[in-house]
Order: sequence, then structure tokens, then C-alpha cells
Amino acid sequence: MRPAEPADIPALVELCLAARSESTMGAQLCSDDGERLRDQLGALLASRGGQLLVALLDGEPVGLLLGQLVGPGPFTDLVSLNLEAIYVAPRARRRGLGHALMAGALEVAEAGGATEVYAAPLPGARGMQRFFVRLGFAPAAAHRVVSTSALQRRLVAETAGAQSRRGAGRGIEDLIARRRQVRAASRDAGVARTAQAAAGQRSRAAITMQVNRAVQTRRDSESSTTIS
Repeated sequence: MRPAEPADIPALVELCLAARSESTMGAQLCSDDGERLRDQLGALLASRGGQLLVALLDGEPVGLLLGQLVGPGPFTDLVSLNLEAIYVAPRARRRGLGHALMAGALEVAEAGGATEVYAAPLPGARGMQRFFVRLGFAPAAAHRVVSTSALQRRLVAETAGAQSRRGAGRGIEDLIARRRQVRAASRDAGVARTAQAAAGQRSRAAITMQVNRAVQTRRDSESSTTIS
């Protein structure tokens, strides 16, 4: 086992394609385009933190391990080694090459200051699941995944729903405001009617008083005439 070199990339492309054809979920493992795989492996080899180990049998590449040192970052000071893929060709298995690749990954992790090693084997890859369990890997926090097309549809729907709810909220607010205006207008009209009624009562009281005075004045006048 040793770190991969640029000259190893063609052989590693063949190993990736073999791993893809062997897996029942190969489409999730890697591309079936050799040229694209070559570019991706070259980019990983050249990237900061990128790790690409190769296992040899009689000098021939028969296994690989792809990983990435991650961290520290804005939300953590920890460094971890994330294993993206580990594969050994069928003819080279049961020779300890998988363990040799993991030993190499451990050296990479320790050299990079990583305190944890993460692996995400594909669902249904029972052999790989058992391999990691034997090495002490335990379940970590659950990940969630969504396709970009599904995410786009959901975001559009959520945005439209939020706008509809805001529109409904504005409609309710407008209805409440109109009801308040109607109640205020009713109160004002009631106050005005009360004021008009009071004014009418005062006016009628004044008229009645004037009439009473006039009648009393006439009576007083008639009485004076009779006496004289």
C-alpha cells in the first residue's frame, strides 16, 4: 500500500469502473465515464486534503481508498478523515489488502491531526458494512439527502405557500381593519344621535318654558284688566 501517483490514475479508473459494475447501486458510487473519472481522480489527488491510496499485488494496483481530510472550519476546530470509497478487486481479496488500506488511512488521519474517521458505505453493501463494524465503526448522526430537482420543486412550493399565507394574513388584517372602522363609525354615529337627541330635548324644553311664560303673562294681564 502506498499513496497514489499520477501514473496510477489509469489503473485506478479501471478499479472504479469494476467497483461500479460489481455494486447493485453502482450509479451512486461513481460515473461510468472513464474520462470523467480520470479528471475526478486527478482533481482529488491535487486537492488540499485529498487522499488517494493504492493497494498493490505483485506490483499491480488491485485496490484503492479515496478520502478527504476535512477541517478545521467555521463551526468546529476538529479535523476528520472522510472515506469516500474503499475497494479491492475480487482476485486480490482475503489477503489483508483492505486492512492495509485502512492502516494507511489511519496514518493519514494521524499525520493530518484528524481525531475521527468517517465512512459512508452504500446502502445494501453488507460486506462493506460488516468490514467497518469489525474495525469499530459505529453509527453517527443521520444524514439526509435530496436530489437538486426535488429540492427546487419543494422550494418553489414552499415559497408559493408562504406568499399565499402572507396574502391570506393581509386579507384577514384588512377585514379586521374594516370591521374596526365600521364599529368606530357606528360609535361615532351613536354619539352624534345622542347629541342630537339631547339638543332636541333642550330645544323642546326651551320652547315649553317660553310657552309657559307667555301663558302666564297673558293670565297676569287678564287679571289686571278685570280688577281695574
